[in-house]
Amino acid sequence: MEKKRILSGMRPTGRLHMGNLHGALLNWVKLQDEYQCFYFVADWHALTTDYEQTEGIRENIWFMFIDWLSVGLDPQKSTLFVQSALPEHAELFLLFSMITPITWLERNPTYKEQLQELSHKDLRTFGFLGYPVLQAADILMYKANGVPVGVDQLPHVELTREIARRCNFLYGKIFPEPEALLTEIPKLCGTDGRKMSKSYQNCIYLSDTPEAIRKQVSGMITDTQRPRRKDPGDPDRCLAFPYHKLYLSTDILAQIVVDCRAARLGCVECKKMLADALVQALEPIQARQHYYLDHPEEVRAIIADGNERARTVARATMAEVREAIKI
Repeated sequence: MEKKRILSGMRPTGRLHMGNLHGALLNWVKLQDEYQCFYFVADWHALTTDYEQTEGIRENIWFMFIDWLSVGLDPQKSTLFVQSALPEHAELFLLFSMITPITWLERNPTYKEQLQELSHKDLRTFGFLGYPVLQAADILMYKANGVPVGVDQLPHVELTREIARRCNFLYGKIFPEPEALLTEIPKLCGTDGRKMSKSYQNCIYLSDTPEAIRKQVSGMITDTQRPRRKDPGDPDRCLAFPYHKLYLSTDILAQIVVDCRAARLGCVECKKMLADALVQALEPIQARQHYYLDHPEEVRAIIADGNERARTVARATMAEVREAIKI
């Protein structure tokens, strides 16, 4: 029985960090054994918010592939490709834009939230309003059965389903209606308590040196209601504790909770334990990063092969779409 297909993508906005690792990549690696996976670098999507700053996109694509391969994405199991290498995506986006009501896009909660959150940028563009239609084209191009997402992305999957239904109603059954594969994402804030973001300089990157990791962790906000070392702490108030739960053993974790609440363990010592655990956990990933950096021809071959495999599927889909629309 053929495996069901899933598709997911990631914008190339910089080197990947711990939020990317636990928010998407580890789940992508696991899904490789259960599904026929298509994972793509969403470089056109990067233009929706950063169209004025494009100088780093090519470099970011390169390092994103290296990071993907280093965490365990396997080009033998998954099709890894670059969105802009396939103009078929742009063609399907154009066709979908002809049948998608503007009201569907204006009601998108993410659109409204990002207009407020990124108020320093001019995002009142057609590209930004219509990026969920491009997402629908990305997903439906491969007739994906599922899309791994967090809860905040559910409206985008639902819009994709609505576009698929409308297209099927107008032109005949072409696309499946993809299901959202809800992913349980650990809540990992940046070192300052805000969302982990390159612009906030609060990230722990997968490529960080041990010295950089220790520096970031040492500056991490912990229990704000524990001003002195002798005061009892509460791990549930500590922004570092979610990291502890991911990278320290159950026995050590239990002892930390007891010692923190009894004021026997200070935040400085506790964060040192966490930094050591992170350095150790990232060692194998960084070893593979160094390997791929030393073998660029291998990375280029993987990208070219993934692009060609994706192109084969995309061309077949677009031939079917053109025939259905009669153009």
